[in-house]
Amino acid sequence: MPIPLRALAFLSLSIAVGPAWAAKVGTVTVVGLDDAMTTNVRESLSLVDAEGEEMRGRRLGFLVREAEDETRTALEPFGYYDPQITVERTREGDTVSVTVTVVPGEPVRVRRNDVAILGEGVEDRYLKEDLAKFKPAVGEVFDHRLYETSKVRITRRLAERGYFDADFVSRRVEVTRAEQAADIDLVWESGPRYDMGPITFEQTPKAIIRPGILERLVYWDQGSYYHQGKLDRLRLSLASLDYFSSIDIAPDPAEAVDGEVPVKVTLTPAKRSVYTAGLSYGTDNGFGIRLGFERRYLNDRGHKLKTQIDWAERKKAATVQYRIPAFAWLDGWYTISGQFADEQTDYVDSRRIEFVGSRNGQINRYWNATASVHFLRERWRYDLADDGGGALAPLPEYEYGTFLYPSLRTSYIKADDRIFPRNAISITAEVKGAVEGAGSDATFGQLYGIGRWYRGFGDNDRLIVRGEAGHTYTDEVVALPPSLRFYAGGDGSIRGYAYQEVGPSFENDFGEYYTGAKNLVTGSVEYEHYFNGAWGAAVFVDSGSAFDDNPEWRTGVGIGLRWRSPVGPLRVDIAHGLDDPDSSYQFYLNIGADL
Repeated sequence: MPIPLRALAFLSLSIAVGPAWAAKVGTVTVVGLDDAMTTNVRESLSLVDAEGEEMRGRRLGFLVREAEDETRTALEPFGYYDPQITVERTREGDTVSVTVTVVPGEPVRVRRNDVAILGEGVEDRYLKEDLAKFKPAVGEVFDHRLYETSKVRITRRLAERGYFDADFVSRRVEVTRAEQAADIDLVWESGPRYDMGPITFEQTPKAIIRPGILERLVYWDQGSYYHQGKLDRLRLSLASLDYFSSIDIAPDPAEAVDGEVPVKVTLTPAKRSVYTAGLSYGTDNGFGIRLGFERRYLNDRGHKLKTQIDWAERKKAATVQYRIPAFAWLDGWYTISGQFADEQTDYVDSRRIEFVGSRNGQINRYWNATASVHFLRERWRYDLADDGGGALAPLPEYEYGTFLYPSLRTSYIKADDRIFPRNAISITAEVKGAVEGAGSDATFGQLYGIGRWYRGFGDNDRLIVRGEAGHTYTDEVVALPPSLRFYAGGDGSIRGYAYQEVGPSFENDFGEYYTGAKNLVTGSVEYEHYFNGAWGAAVFVDSGSAFDDNPEWRTGVGIGLRWRSPVGPLRVDIAHGLDDPDSSYQFYLNIGADL
């Protein structure tokens, strides 16, 4: 019986499309490699990009066949040119999962490493050091990533040090798979080293600062050797002035004359006036508001004016600061400031006015120093009238103190990141003193220092160690106002104790009052763990004392919540003092950069 034409056509079509069944790509697993190689293989596999998709069988078969070549190519940057690769499919229903099993085999190693610089750069000490550090070295696995990193580092160093005509004479790597060997032939011709040429400043759309002010920041002489670090230092100095919203520093080797590279600096002025307002909360001072006004530049000589009012429950302060740029010695400022402060805690009622004249400067990239002269007038008393039950005590008379004294403060900061450091050390030291009869009511000398150490472990953990110490040389500690005494307790000191409650005290029928001390020693160890990169938790122990003669050590332990906000870590801590079983838990809230 003849087959109808329509049925024959349908049968032919069925045969043609029959093998083109649809399947869903399941999990793609790579087995037998370390994390770095596994990641690179997965990023190279087309199958990984198709996970979860439905596709025809022919297309899936093609991707499975391609997986072997894609895996082989992905392993070459790690020095493995002859791996054994097995690709297996597992079907469950309409889902096909793929497993790529790899035996890397023997890697290709560097047999010969001819890396050199010709020309003037051959005697450059820093280029010699880079050549000596070139990786991979003879006998090491030929890792493409190390090779490219080393090559780029030397190329960049040539440009940084003024060898603008540098180019490759030879750039070749030969891999002999049969011998598992790689031969590197990499040679630069450095050409001449250029010098620093004339520098010009352009302020656009209008000039706000005298050119002579900016020219003082150029600490090198025209004709001295070229180095990118000089321009980086200039950029940092300009940024620290806070006059400009953008800074563009452009050397132009193409316009060099007699080997001197001209440099053009284009500056865009920042907004002249800055207004700030905000709410604040601190465990020590309570809720408050902050209002501020700043003029980034008062005149074309670059003078600045800043005013700020902090009004909190237990502390009020108003500050006026006038700054003048200082370039004759070090990048820094001459500053004249005045502050009025009123502080009322559970233990002291203090009010003071202080005027300070200072000169600060940057010694180098790590060290800063500030020399100051202070005039302080303060009144205070250590007793309050209310016992908490409505009874009133006779208030003591206010005590008054006047002090005129110099101080010197220096700080060292070396950090990978000042907002959230993982490898950093910070040290601050200060010395101050006054002589009775020379504008002061008592003679004293004071030393103070604080250090912090940060160390990250893995991607999610961090250890923080802090220590501080202070000592006052005086026979008249009772004549020193509260602002010149040492206190312990509270956030940033000994958590688990209230603000300034650790140290010498006196008692009466209305309570215990802490008077501050001649000496201070505190320390802290804290460990943080972050769960998803932003949120984390901490455990800590703090210990120390503020004392006159013999310390009475206090220790607090606690836990905390951490959040890595854009403006710095948010820290919420709960701590308990171990030296008084009946003491209450203390709560602390803090936000801001670590350094």
